[in-house]
Amino acid sequence: MTETLFIRLGSQAHDTIHWLIVNETSGDEQEIIASGDLKNAQQLNDLTSKAEQRDVKVLVPGCDVLLKSLKIPAKSIRARRLAAPYMLEDSVAEDVDKLFFAYADLAQDIQENNCFAAIVSHSQMQQWLSWLSDAKIETAFILPDVLAMPHINKGWSAISLGESSQEQVVVRQHIWQGFTLDISTWQQQCEAFSNPPPVDDEDEKPLVSVYIEAYSPLACSDQFNLNKMPEELPLALMAKYDNTKLNRFNLLQGKYKVKEVRSNAGRQWLWVAGVALFALLLNLGEKGTRLWQLNAEQELVDQNVITEYKKAFPKTKRVRISTIKSQLNRELALMGGINDGEGFLAMLAKLQPAFAKVQALKPESLKFDGKRQEIRLQATAEDYQAFEKFSVALDATSFTVKKGSQSNQGDLVTGTFTMTNKSKKNKKSGSNKRSNKGAS
Repeated sequence: MTETLFIRLGSQAHDTIHWLIVNETSGDEQEIIASGDLKNAQQLNDLTSKAEQRDVKVLVPGCDVLLKSLKIPAKSIRARRLAAPYMLEDSVAEDVDKLFFAYADLAQDIQENNCFAAIVSHSQMQQWLSWLSDAKIETAFILPDVLAMPHINKGWSAISLGESSQEQVVVRQHIWQGFTLDISTWQQQCEAFSNPPPVDDEDEKPLVSVYIEAYSPLACSDQFNLNKMPEELPLALMAKYDNTKLNRFNLLQGKYKVKEVRSNAGRQWLWVAGVALFALLLNLGEKGTRLWQLNAEQELVDQNVITEYKKAFPKTKRVRISTIKSQLNRELALMGGINDGEGFLAMLAKLQPAFAKVQALKPESLKFDGKRQEIRLQATAEDYQAFEKFSVALDATSFTVKKGSQSNQGDLVTGTFTMTNKSKKNKKSGSNKRSNKGAS
């Protein structure tokens, strides 16, 4: 069940405005909830509350909208619609630049016309929209009232709207043809039909009787074949026809097209979704900033690792952080691992007690020969006694020690030691013995 508010605007601000609220039930059945009239456009505010929770469909007078059918020799719809304003330039009273053209998607009519345009001035469209905007009434649908009337094959449908001096007659003649006239002009048209001009040309056809289905009392000439239909409220009749045909055309096209009007609940959900999206973006921004900081820190750490590695192994030309672990393992293997009794690190560990006993001896440089398992130490001390004590301390280790030259360098004494693993020497001796035995 959907409630719809129909509003029929006037041409000018002082014209009467008609409104109707219907409840659409199953099928074509409709229940009229309320209806009424407003004296002028300024009273549209009275409908603001009625429009808040309902669909709003707006009707406008057919006298302000010119319906034209054209036959344009163009294949594409876009090409036809681009050409239509210029083809109609001589048949409209205003400059085409001041007119708005809305188009209907209809099949060809009996005259093989293929372009159907509804023409209204921009100033009139803007005036209608400003009235609705001032009253805070939102709509996505505006239609000429003549197109809301029932379409009858080989006949017209008509109804009177309003009272006294503002009474109008709305007539639909064809699928894309109709007119809205004030009551005085309608009467003049009836008189013209009653007194047709004489036919002098034999080929000219006399006026034939027009069949009209009238949904309200109408004063007509005998030239009209009037069929009185059950009387109905004008907007109720138009609302009933809305169920099947009304939605096929809408004046709100092009620059006047509006987005779908959303319910208050929909707006609330959009607001909640917007807040959630903002929170998500804020969270992602914070995490992105943190990730950028971590990447910057990682890059700094990587650079420091590479710098320290080059300090430790100055002969290395190229260092990549992805392979630095394997490079370091390779270098350590060359120097001897921590569990290798003949490696550089193991030999340094054996030297530590000697350095602890003779703290007066200061090492200046260490050179390690991996093949010979030999360490060459250059050291300084204040006197020769420190070198003797260090030599005695080395005798307690598993090294074979060879003392180098010692000399005075100012206030200090400089000397060298060459230390080789005894196990290495023993292995060489054993190898030589095996070789000699094999020779004998």
